[in-house]
Amino acid sequence: MNAFSDGVFAVIITILVLELHPPREANFEALLELWPTAISYTISYAFIAIVWVNHHHLLRFPDAATQRLIWGNFAHLFAVSLIPFATAWIATTRLSAAAVAFYAGDFFLVNLTYLLLCLEAVDRSAPHKVEPKVRSMMRMRSFGTLAVFAAAGIAALRYPIAGMVLICLCLFVYLSPARIIGASDGSGQIQSSRS
Repeated sequence: MNAFSDGVFAVIITILVLELHPPREANFEALLELWPTAISYTISYAFIAIVWVNHHHLLRFPDAATQRLIWGNFAHLFAVSLIPFATAWIATTRLSAAAVAFYAGDFFLVNLTYLLLCLEAVDRSAPHKVEPKVRSMMRMRSFGTLAVFAAAGIAALRYPIAGMVLICLCLFVYLSPARIIGASDGSGQIQSSRS
């Protein structure tokens, strides 16, 4: 399941890159006019990378691929697969309110499906591998970022730039999965994220 998911993430990043189009004019001013594309591409690329790292880290906990885990994984990958579409819409509309709100909504969906995946991968499949305190922190982090993504979508309807800022703030929360998600080694210490 991990290998399949890695392949899907690779395809999603490839699709994201294929949406980049060079300017028609041969000058730097034309390149600067592509700032909405550059911003949305950079945020999306970073977000996909962060999601992949967290996803890869999360799937090391379950001992077996249950039906719930497989379908939860498919739901999560579906939400991530919408990122190139949302990114292209932001770029072509130059950060329009509707496009940024949809972008935030997709990030909300990615985070919601990640939370469901966490519940299956850790809480149901391998609760003995993660301390209750750490599981609680995982849920708090997920619910907190869900709230911020929802706020970003609502704010974007009136202030698209503010919506993008809120989206970027959420990305920092997920930069290091080892700080929040860790397996107990029996001594109460959190192991590193390396398998």
